[in-house]
Amino acid sequence: MASRSSAPLLDEQICFALYNASRAMTANYRTLLEPLGLTYPQYLVMLVLWESEPVTVSELGERLQLDSGTVSPLLRRLEAAGLIERNRRPDDERSVLVSLTPAGDELRQQTARFPELVCAASGFDVEAIQALRDQVMAFACNIRTSI
Repeated sequence: MASRSSAPLLDEQICFALYNASRAMTANYRTLLEPLGLTYPQYLVMLVLWESEPVTVSELGERLQLDSGTVSPLLRRLEAAGLIERNRRPDDERSVLVSLTPAGDELRQQTARFPELVCAASGFDVEAIQALRDQVMAFACNIRTSI
């Protein structure tokens, strides 16, 4: 029988800390997004479109680090809600462009304070949040390239 002391401890694992933080963050956003009828993954799609639109489905997947099998259902639901529209690209029928509808663009104003509210809930100041974000992004990039 293996000694318990040689087994990794849950609370000392970075994987658990990141998982736990992700769940807490998603729960916080869920509270903010429910009144708007959005899920957290749908909100992430909207963030990309608010930055720059139109974008192709493949560009959207790349930005969100999601495969097309995950992106397509998100887009269908957002389109059914009247927040986005998808159209074939005129110069390449194989490519689909995603753009905001006026209703989707209006949501931008309703979510403008979300980062500030989440920052306040974290107990960290903006500089600490930005530094943490940069570290986590670098960590994720390093892990992805090592696979």
